[in-house]
Amino acid sequence: MRQSVTLLSLAAAFLLGACQSSPSGPSTTPPRSADAAGVVWLCRPGIADNPCAGDLSTTVVDAQGKITISHPVAAKDPAIDCFFVYPTQSMQQRVNADLTVDPELIRNARAEAALFSQVCTVYAPIYPQLTHYAHSIGVTQEAVDIANNGLRAGFDDYMANYNHGRGIVFIGHSQGAMVLTGLLQQEVDARPEVRKLLVSALLMGGNVTVPVGELVGGDFANIPACTSKAQTGCVVAYSSFDSKPPSGAAFGIASRAADNRMVPMNRTADQQVLCVNPAAPGGGSATLDPYWLTLDLSGFSAAIQPTPATPYTAYPNQISAECRSDGDASWLQIDRITPNDLPSFHGSEGPTFGLHDFDMHLAMGNLVDLVRAEAATYH
Repeated sequence: MRQSVTLLSLAAAFLLGACQSSPSGPSTTPPRSADAAGVVWLCRPGIADNPCAGDLSTTVVDAQGKITISHPVAAKDPAIDCFFVYPTQSMQQRVNADLTVDPELIRNARAEAALFSQVCTVYAPIYPQLTHYAHSIGVTQEAVDIANNGLRAGFDDYMANYNHGRGIVFIGHSQGAMVLTGLLQQEVDARPEVRKLLVSALLMGGNVTVPVGELVGGDFANIPACTSKAQTGCVVAYSSFDSKPPSGAAFGIASRAADNRMVPMNRTADQQVLCVNPAAPGGGSATLDPYWLTLDLSGFSAAIQPTPATPYTAYPNQISAECRSDGDASWLQIDRITPNDLPSFHGSEGPTFGLHDFDMHLAMGNLVDLVRAEAATYH
């Protein structure tokens, strides 16, 4: 008999992934073949229509409303790789998604992964993630295992055929961060020969935990929280809110973290949800460098008009972030610095989910800069 997973808010949490990134209409992308290992790749060098390799041109709107155009470019021969795992995106009417490269996956890769091509070679396997449909009928442990094992197959293929001893940054958001946590526990944290390749792990909106007041322990025995931009072999994790998470929040609340994960939680000590500010890993407040797909801005109020012609739009130096804790809660506090020009952003699921939709968008420029600094240290 299949046992239902005790993840009280997991279904709702996973519904967030596609809120800002699901296009309508049928896909015009031809089916993509699996490689020799049977893995289908969303992003990988050499594949046609790679959504993680393309135009990164950005319309930049500064705090005074001045508009300029920047032209970031992908690195020609980056020294490290990024292994990206996308959040809940699949609209397929099945429990675990098949390996079709659906349009919502392509759009998410452009939104959350492509900008990292400035500093790393991006690999992103298609995995049998839990779909939106799965959460509408209830999530089972069997379905969770299928998702986790499918991602592990993609990572095994990457290590055997594509890595060639290069440093790795692991990047995941929401369901992507959750399945990556399990992968890191088994394939990286517990294996020194793989751990030496770890540049960093960026795990946003996944309720990564550490013992209260500690930098290591909890989810990872050997991978500590990052405390500087130059540090490697460490993890950055956070959940974004614009006010203290309420007691019933799906993210940032230690007592509820076990209900919103895809891996068991270490209960041997009092735990807290880890918060590392990507703009200031050592602590304190810092300004953020938000990026959005321009196509996604249509749903925001006060977005720039007319719509920019560039694929991305950035709003630097208009919001700040600082890790805070209060009682059972720990979160990345997001505050406006200026009221002008920045689109109005509010989580579509209400206060219990905070700004989970935008965990990566709000700090995308900072995350890319962080990986750039880590790569320099690693080499």
